[in-house]
Amino acid sequence: MLLHDTVTLNNGIVMPKIAFGTSQIEKKEVSQKVALAIQKGFLHIDTAQNFNNEAEVANGIILSGAFRRNIFITTHIASEIKNYIGAKYSVEKSLEKLKTNYIDLLLIHAPIPLDESCRVKRFFKENLQVWKAMEDFYDKGIVRAIGLRNFKKEDIKNIVDNCNIPPSVNQINFYPSSTNAALLNYMKRSTELCTQGYFPKQINLKKFENIISKYNLCAGQLCCNFVLQEKLCAIVNDIEDIEKQNITIQEEDIKILKQSGFNKTLTTI
Repeated sequence: MLLHDTVTLNNGIVMPKIAFGTSQIEKKEVSQKVALAIQKGFLHIDTAQNFNNEAEVANGIILSGAFRRNIFITTHIASEIKNYIGAKYSVEKSLEKLKTNYIDLLLIHAPIPLDESCRVKRFFKENLQVWKAMEDFYDKGIVRAIGLRNFKKEDIKNIVDNCNIPPSVNQINFYPSSTNAALLNYMKRSTELCTQGYFPKQINLKKFENIISKYNLCAGQLCCNFVLQEKLCAIVNDIEDIEKQNITIQEEDIKILKQSGFNKTLTTI
């Protein structure tokens, strides 16, 4: 079963390749949708402090009847937290909200606060403080793996060059109109990072209608197939996104999908 496929991270932790993302679900619906996703076979749930739904995710896992040990939970330290003490406190709050004594994968949500995305400052020193707090939780066994989200080359290099524990994952925007090719090339050549690709729920892929029709897919299913065929792990928004994964997109169509977003830049959402 595709949802049970895994990847081994650079620290030996085994992670399900496909995660059910909760960033674009209305808060009142999160628990029910997480429970349904788990009942349909998802073993990996992605939440975040910035999503403001960790408690609802925890309730969804309980509602599903699944054992905590069988569900891989990813959460993110909020983008605006850029110091050691704040990061430690925020992780303690996440543990409380998630009703768990450990987190499988903990990420820095973004290299810069989301409301400062247009500013020049890169927060290099501040991100190292957050990373040190994450390393401390990792050393205590409270966090099983640590990583990044929306980090560009210079931000990744800052962590890699100054850390005791290297990052295991970087989550990036990846779909047919945003492939982040230069960043992917850097990560493949220069790091041991596992890349998770995520994409918007209400994505506009009208310019690819011919390809969508050719394979009888919806937009989310095309994105998921595209991410997986490019050998990335995937974060999906709907259960139906993984319902047609026995389809192989032909190489000529993959080239069209890749070229369309070759020069797109990384966004921080």
